[in-house]
Amino acid sequence: MGIAYSSLLSLSPCTATIHITGSSLFPYASKANPERVINSIFNHTNNICLANLQKPTKKFGSFSRFSHNSTCLGSKIVPLKCCGKVREMETQERILQKPLIDFHGIDEELVQKMVYDALVWSSLHGLVVGDKSVQRSGKVPGVGLVHAPFALLPMAFPESHWNLACEVAPLFNELIDRVSLDGKFLQDALSRTKKVDAFTSGLLDIHSKMLEINKKEEIRLGLHRSDYMLDEQTKLLLQIELNTISASFPGLGCRVSELHRSLLNYHGEHIGLDPRRIPGNTSVDKFAEALAKAWTEYNRPRALVMVVVQPEERNMYDQHWICAALKDRHNVTAIRKSLAEIDKEGEILPDGTLLVGGQEISVVYFRAGYAPTDYPSEAEWRARLLMEQSSAVKCPSISYHLAGTKKIQQELAKPNMLERFLENKEDISKLQKCFAGLWSLEDSDIIKKAIERPELFVMKPQREGGGNNFYGDDVRTNLVRLQKEGTQEDAAYILMQRIFPAVSPTFLVREGICHKDHAISEFGVYGAYLRNKEKVIVNEQCGYLMRTKVSSSNEGGVAAGFAVLDSIYLS
Repeated sequence: MGIAYSSLLSLSPCTATIHITGSSLFPYASKANPERVINSIFNHTNNICLANLQKPTKKFGSFSRFSHNSTCLGSKIVPLKCCGKVREMETQERILQKPLIDFHGIDEELVQKMVYDALVWSSLHGLVVGDKSVQRSGKVPGVGLVHAPFALLPMAFPESHWNLACEVAPLFNELIDRVSLDGKFLQDALSRTKKVDAFTSGLLDIHSKMLEINKKEEIRLGLHRSDYMLDEQTKLLLQIELNTISASFPGLGCRVSELHRSLLNYHGEHIGLDPRRIPGNTSVDKFAEALAKAWTEYNRPRALVMVVVQPEERNMYDQHWICAALKDRHNVTAIRKSLAEIDKEGEILPDGTLLVGGQEISVVYFRAGYAPTDYPSEAEWRARLLMEQSSAVKCPSISYHLAGTKKIQQELAKPNMLERFLENKEDISKLQKCFAGLWSLEDSDIIKKAIERPELFVMKPQREGGGNNFYGDDVRTNLVRLQKEGTQEDAAYILMQRIFPAVSPTFLVREGICHKDHAISEFGVYGAYLRNKEKVIVNEQCGYLMRTKVSSSNEGGVAAGFAVLDSIYLS
C-alpha cells in the first residue's frame, strides 16, 4: 500500500471532537502566474498553488464510546483508539465521507454477533494466515493458523470509479507488455538508479545479459495489480503503483468479498445493506485460469507450474488458493520452491528446458524475489538468472519486473511518453487521467517545493511492500540531506503527489478483537495478460483487492501489518 492519507488522530477516553481542515487540498489558483506545485500534462494537477493551501480550521461532531469490556462469545470490541488529548487531524473540507451505516447508532450486541459470525466464517472458509507468534507457522501448513485481518463491513465505493478501474486494466496490461519489449528504454531510464541501488542493479544485470544473448520471451504472462486511491477533493481515481511481480491477495481477497456477502445475507436487513451491491470477486479463479493457459501454451503435459516462495511465508494460504484452483479446475500441478532451493536443485537442458528436482517446469510464478531481503546470498541471484535463461514462462519475466518499478512509473507519466508505446489517443487519455503527480529528484523546482511543503508529497524508493516510503517532515529531512551530500543517491527515489482520500468510521478485526476507528482505503484491480508471439490470448481485468487502514497510519500493506483486507460496496 503506497500513498497514504495525512492525519494525526488521537481521541480522549471520553467523547472526542476532531478538528479538520477547512480548505481543499488542491484549489485552482485564480492569480496570474501562480506558483505551481505540479508541472505536468494532467488536467487534475494543473495550476496548483502552494499559497492557497490553508491550515486545518473546520470541526466535525463527536463520537460516543464503546465499553472497553464488551465481549461476545470470545470476541470483544475496542473503542475508537484513545491515546491522550485530541490533536488536529490535517485533512481537507468534506474529507469525512458519509458512512454506509450509522456507526454510532448501531446496536452493540448486533456488532458483537457479526464479529463472532465473521470469525467462525473465516475459520471455516480459509480466510487465514500464519500466526507470527508460532514459530513453524510460516513453514508447515496447518500449524499456527489465525484469521487474516479484515474489515467487518465493506467500504463504500462509487460504481463509476469501479467501472473506470475495470476499463483501464487491460490498457495497463498492454502498456506493461509494450514497455517490457523496449530494453533500451528500461536500461536508460534506470541507469542512474543502478549506480546507487544494489537491488535494482542486480535486476538490470540479469536483464542486460538477456539482451546480450538476444533472449526472446515468446510466451509472456503477466498477473498484475494496479492500486488506486480516490482523491476526495478532485473525485479522481489516482494510481499509486502498478504491481507486476507477486501481486498478493487474489486468494484471500476473494474470501473477504464472500465473507461480507454472507454477513449481509444474515444481518443486512438490520443495517440496511444489500449484499448484491458487493461485486463478485473472481481474482483467484482468473489467476489460476491464466496460469493454466500459459501451461497449455507451453504444451508439455508432464510439466509443472512452480511457485517461487519465501523460505518462511505466513501468507502461504493466499498462494495455496491459487494452486488448489489450478489443480481442481484445470488439473495442473504446482510445486513450491524457494530461490535457494531452485539454486540447489535447478538445471537447464541444452534445449532450454528448466528442471527443478528433476521435474520439468513450464511456468514460473513469482511470489518472492521482489525485495532485496529475498536475495541474502549469491545463490538466490543465481537462481533468478537460471530461470530467466530457461524456456519456461516467467510470471513475471525480468523485463516485466523492471517495467513495474517506481522509476519507470514516473518516466511513463512524463509528457508524450505514453505515445512511445501506445497508438490509440483515447486509451492514452484514459491512462493519463489515472496518473498522480510524479517527479524525478533531478527536478530542482519540485525539490524546492517539496522542502517547503513536504506534507503534499511522498518520497518513494524502488521497493515493493509496506514500510519503505517517507512522509511529512521525513521528506524534507531526506531531501535536504541529499542536497548537502551532493551524491547520486537521489536517483534511488522518486517524488509522488500525496493523495488525500475520504475518511470513514469502520470496524477493523485483528486477532479476534474488533476495533472501531477512522479509516481510509486503497483499491486495487487485478489484471491478467497472456501472449504467445503475436497472439494475445488473455487480456482482462480479473477481480479486485480492497485494503483499509486507520487514517493515522502513513504506511500500508496487510502482510506488513498496517492494513486489513476489505471489499467494496458499490454506491
